[in-house]
Amino acid sequence: MEFSEVRGMDGIKEASVDLGGRKVQVAVAHGLSNASKLLKHIKETGKSYDFIEVMACPGGCIMGGGQPRSAEPGIAQKRAAALYAEDRSMEMRKSHENPAVARLYEEFLKKPGSDIAHELLHTTYEGADKAAAVSRKEAM
Repeated sequence: MEFSEVRGMDGIKEASVDLGGRKVQVAVAHGLSNASKLLKHIKETGKSYDFIEVMACPGGCIMGGGQPRSAEPGIAQKRAAALYAEDRSMEMRKSHENPAVARLYEEFLKKPGSDIAHELLHTTYEGADKAAAVSRKEAM
């Protein structure tokens, strides 16, 4: 399934997707200012989503900080089209269908959401002040 409704360079995109008879509300924001706008919109309107993706870089990873800079017109759209075409041509497109991932769960993690899977695959985030304090402490 491709969610083309939430693709593109608009800073905030929304879609309603039918998954097995259940309407799932999704939103995507790229650029932190757009994430802030989306959160404000949710707070003001009471609108709810089942899934929200936030990408820090304006334009998402297509135009992220690790990408080469270019003055070429339409470069973001060209990069996106190339990535989507490459993805469509891949034999294996879903991580849960990857034999190596299936074997990892079978032999070690046991099942999605298991205690060991949660411990090793999930992360938490600290505020910038706390993270900086930890980094300074580790550097000493």
